[in-house]
Amino acid sequence: MENNKTKRLVGNAIVGQSGGPTAAINATLAGVIRGVKEDVGNGAIRTLYGMRHGVEGLLQERLVNLTELFADDAKIKVLEHTPAAALGSCRKKLPKLGENDAVYEQLLATFRKYDIRYFFYIGGNDSMDTVAKLSAYTKDHDYEMCIMGVPKTIDNDLVVTDHTPGFGSAAKYIAVTMQEIIRDCAVYASPAVTIVEIMGRDAGWLTAAAGISRVVNGIVPDLIYLPERNFDRDEFFADVRAALAKHPNVVVAVSEGIRFADGTYVCEGFGIDSTDAFGHKKLSGTGKALELAVKQEIGCKVRSVELSISQRCGAHIASAIDLAESVSVGRAAVKAACEGVTREMMVIVRDSDSPYAYHVEHSDVSKIANQIKSVPAEFINERGNHITDACARYLLPLIEGEETPTYTNGIPDFLIIE
Repeated sequence: MENNKTKRLVGNAIVGQSGGPTAAINATLAGVIRGVKEDVGNGAIRTLYGMRHGVEGLLQERLVNLTELFADDAKIKVLEHTPAAALGSCRKKLPKLGENDAVYEQLLATFRKYDIRYFFYIGGNDSMDTVAKLSAYTKDHDYEMCIMGVPKTIDNDLVVTDHTPGFGSAAKYIAVTMQEIIRDCAVYASPAVTIVEIMGRDAGWLTAAAGISRVVNGIVPDLIYLPERNFDRDEFFADVRAALAKHPNVVVAVSEGIRFADGTYVCEGFGIDSTDAFGHKKLSGTGKALELAVKQEIGCKVRSVELSISQRCGAHIASAIDLAESVSVGRAAVKAACEGVTREMMVIVRDSDSPYAYHVEHSDVSKIANQIKSVPAEFINERGNHITDACARYLLPLIEGEETPTYTNGIPDFLIIE
């Protein structure tokens, strides 16, 4: 860690948001703003700029002066409860170093132009890749600045950190929504299967959240399938039939990223064949594919529900602990950077489960970027069709508490950065 420190710098700072938005990513931005306003760096940061649409906007010098915009603390409070990415986001992947350094030269020129000595990037795994590459380039080109990764992702798949800001609120939305769906499905006596598709490409943390209530009230989906286990068509049908034999209304939670043993995504049987800017296969239709399969194989009434983006933007039901942690992570990033820390990502360390307690540290971002934290084996039952109590107990503290945004005429007050 000592190698990732530099001398105390004085200049301006810039912050951006990247990747998929969450209900808490703006709380992290608010934490960065608060850290600068509270002068945790003792005058190290003069002005805080925001990059519109991440590094994509930075390359076009689309900046906003956040120091001026958030002179009023009341606006920061509204920002904390605003969903999505207020600065705008992007999914731009920086090239490998040495392949197209013109991009890095342009970024470095912008840093020099605006005297940027502090760079904070709020995002997930691909965003940490950007932080690692930019850190390496500026280090090798003799420009002194502190570059910090500030974690956010509903996927909860960043390594080293106990969990990621944004995940708790998405998990809470899923846990509560599943309670509502299960009760809705239980009103009829005729056999029926409801399949709920939940986000999660490589890690099943979000889908696991569907089962949190097994340690609360015992009301959970009959079946839960995560991408950490191979999906078997015949075992799935056997599981559904066994559940139908117990009661007529079966609810199944599935991750969008579940795969067969040969690595083929379940959704690929539904005609999905496209990739995003990072080369990831776009996943959609897993629930629909299983709906059609159950209808054909079992013949009962069946429907699929895709929670889609609702699970990541449900600010009306955000986790209070998630929002608090998001603010504290942003504030801690500013403090660490102003102490000379660079090329690191902030991480949350869990101190205890009951009562829940945590503290914030930082770790080498180059050892975090492009790694995936999967749901561990002890969190999945032997059959591979549900989570364990240990998993539910790990997740439960992250969804605790409610913070309601202010309302005007029944509509939440959300902040827009022009």
